Amino acid sequence: MRVALPDSALSAARRQLRATLDARRRLVPAPARAAAARRLAHNVDRALHLAAGQCIAIYSALPHELDTAPLIALALKRGCHIYLPRIDRVRRARGMRFVEMRGLLRINRLGIAEPEGGASVGARWLDLVFLPLTGFDRRGVRLGSGGGFYDRAFAFRRWRRVWHAPRLIGLGYAFQELPHLDAAAHDVLMDAVVTDEGSVRCATG
Repeated sequence: MRVALPDSALSAARRQLRATLDARRRLVPAPARAAAARRLAHNVDRALHLAAGQCIAIYSALPHELDTAPLIALALKRGCHIYLPRIDRVRRARGMRFVEMRGLLRINRLGIAEPEGGASVGARWLDLVFLPLTGFDRRGVRLGSGGGFYDRAFAFRRWRRVWHAPRLIGLGYAFQELPHLDAAAHDVLMDAVVTDEGSVRCATG
């Protein structure tokens, strides 16, 4: 039986784990990273059957993350509507909106490309949301970068069932899978994870 960690211990453990996994991810050579990104896009298409008219949120990858460009290209080819996350600061709150991928992109303070303008869509009206991750387990617990943007954007999934809610799909390398991750109180669980080696349907997402 596992004993829940105090919040301070959980935060410290997550910081250490995040640093270890991020260091391993940064060691992936550029050619291997590009090949993994192509396999990832293929695995997403095979597992989720991307279709015309779907509203899909995909993040712009940082240099050390698995590149999402092949997946974005594939989704556009399938006729999906693509939205990118945009971080907004409103009254000191750290929020995130999903804005149509159209026109020019800007680099935000975190180094992430995001739309300058365009129509936005509410988080619950998306069909699929692809999330970046640093680590994950098969229950759907996600270790992110520590900003909490996705957990805040999809907090409604924790509090009540809604008649329309997007599927949350993590993207990462297969080596980012962990036997167990202790969940924080604010964590929103994923429905599935797709990696360069296949897909994982999460148990409690």
